[in-house]
Amino acid sequence: MTNTPNPDKNGETFILSHSETDELLAKVNQQIAEETFNHHDQHLIKQMVECLGDTRGLVRMYYAEALGKVGKPAVNPLIDALLHHSNVVVRRAAGKTLTLIEDPQAVPHLIYALLNDQDTVVQASAIGALARTGEASVTPLLKVLSSPDSTESNKGHAAWALAFIGSQAKDQLYEAYGSQSPEVRAAVVGAIAKVAEENRDDTKALNLLVNSLNDSAANVRSEAAAVLGNLKYQPAIPNLRKLLSHSEGETRKSAALSLMKIGDRNSIEPLQDALKTEADEGVKKAIALAISLLERQTEEDDW
Repeated sequence: MTNTPNPDKNGETFILSHSETDELLAKVNQQIAEETFNHHDQHLIKQMVECLGDTRGLVRMYYAEALGKVGKPAVNPLIDALLHHSNVVVRRAAGKTLTLIEDPQAVPHLIYALLNDQDTVVQASAIGALARTGEASVTPLLKVLSSPDSTESNKGHAAWALAFIGSQAKDQLYEAYGSQSPEVRAAVVGAIAKVAEENRDDTKALNLLVNSLNDSAANVRSEAAAVLGNLKYQPAIPNLRKLLSHSEGETRKSAALSLMKIGDRNSIEPLQDALKTEADEGVKKAIALAISLLERQTEEDDW
């Protein structure tokens, strides 16, 4: 059986049967193990990249691992494949392989693939590589979030990557919190939550999260309430109770659910008071759920 041939942008074509692909993989792995692999042999490296289009998933994975061990000399061929290859399987695998190498040189190209490739798996591969690359990816990711041309999907990917990077880029994240973009501030809140989760004594991170409850943007307030609930951060309770009377329903709902997650039984009465005056049916359901779970928890504790 023969893999489908594909020329690269320079017109070179690599046509290997499955047996030839397997033989090449065995040879390459042996050379890597014996430290005799020629890192200057771009023709060989391009052959390996082409094998990322093999029809067998395990073979693609083994080639990705081998290219990951080759490291920096494989970066340019992988970038070329990510951006130009006609076979979407190769583009997907190239992005995943760049995740293993974590080279900052790939960052702008990964951003381009994220924003321009129509394949969602390629986009996911690109964002995974950006997340693993770390601090070098932060500024471009923030630009994705603040750009009016970015799709909601792209913004969601960027926010996830920033949260993954987290404490590796704390200073950049704190600086970015001053952004005029609500999307940037909300993503920073999500990323700083990871910082606080890793170090519960990080008062700067925790204070930022609590202060974000008063942000001018609803999505930032909701994100802050959600992460404080997940962290079960007791000092945020007074601020969350105040939000039960906020003018925006989504904020009231987020506050109620956060109080529920924190599990403070003393919040039952403020929630009951809020329920009496609440007009929004969706918010009413959230408040009622919070009351119900907190009352159940109280009964279990008393038992």
